[in-house]
Amino acid sequence: MDESAVRDLLRRVEDPDLGDDIVSLNLVNDVSVEGDTADISLALGAPYSPHETQIANRVRAVLADEGLEANLTANVDDDLSADEQILPNVENIIAVASGKGGVGKSTVAVNIAAGLSQLGARVGLFDADVYGPNVPRMVDADEVPRATEDDTMIPPEKFGVKLMSMAFLVGEDDPVIWRGPMVHKVLTQLWEDVEWGHLDYMVVDLPPGTGDAQLTLLQSVPVTGAVVVTTPQAVAIDDARKGLRMFGRHDTNVLGIAENMSTFRCPDCGNEHDIFGRGGGAKFAEDNDMPFLGSIPIDPSVRTGGDEGKPIVLDEDSETGDAFRVLTENVANNVGIIKRRTQQ
Repeated sequence: MDESAVRDLLRRVEDPDLGDDIVSLNLVNDVSVEGDTADISLALGAPYSPHETQIANRVRAVLADEGLEANLTANVDDDLSADEQILPNVENIIAVASGKGGVGKSTVAVNIAAGLSQLGARVGLFDADVYGPNVPRMVDADEVPRATEDDTMIPPEKFGVKLMSMAFLVGEDDPVIWRGPMVHKVLTQLWEDVEWGHLDYMVVDLPPGTGDAQLTLLQSVPVTGAVVVTTPQAVAIDDARKGLRMFGRHDTNVLGIAENMSTFRCPDCGNEHDIFGRGGGAKFAEDNDMPFLGSIPIDPSVRTGGDEGKPIVLDEDSETGDAFRVLTENVANNVGIIKRRTQQ
């Protein structure tokens, strides 16, 4: 069987999101056949996302039906060369943002990072909330970065996630009182002077609002997409709208809206209580033609896990952990959609 015949077979493989076969969508980079093995390069850019895994498995199945073994690789062309990129070894950068504080943005960021690592991805978590860094506590990171002879830093790891935070660099009780230029300088140094290695995803926990840290990120690194976190209540939605507009003005893709603290299920009576309202995040996503990534209920175990450094997404027996796993998979799937669309 030759290359042309293999490409014809691959027309049987549909993209579950883009609505056509992978050949017509230009998602097959290269094909070569030797004996009973077909080497195929696919334009897939979201490692371990369920939908891209589904595409790869379907390719293997289609070729196996014809007696061929598929040897698959994945690569999405980037417009920038490695020399032009600040983080050339990071495949996808996911910004987690909120219009206001108190909506559980850091909790969402930590659980997305841990969830992606649990799927099998190589993950970094960058705590860019310079004024209130609390990611190390939320993952119980007791190590600090190690310095190399080249004055770079080796980030500590927890739950398979490489970590960097201002909390590692300042005293536990020391306030950070910086103006914009200092924030820009420190964040840029942390991106450039940390040995992140090769990462499939870097999750960036941004401070709330639309200030200097957000602008530094959007102007300095190629953000794949942003997750906007809100609660159902109107006040939070109003502020989330500002964050959404910020990403729009910087031509940054939004992966979707995540609604935190959606309902509370009383452990005693079993009834659900809408403490912060219901459905606000989903309606906000619908009104702005954005994907809705999922709802996370109010659950005391989320707070306990954050305080004790055990992300609930890792708890296989928790319904709230299931909600975070669905959220994580939706984030990864939407990263894949963005990457695959660049091939059109």
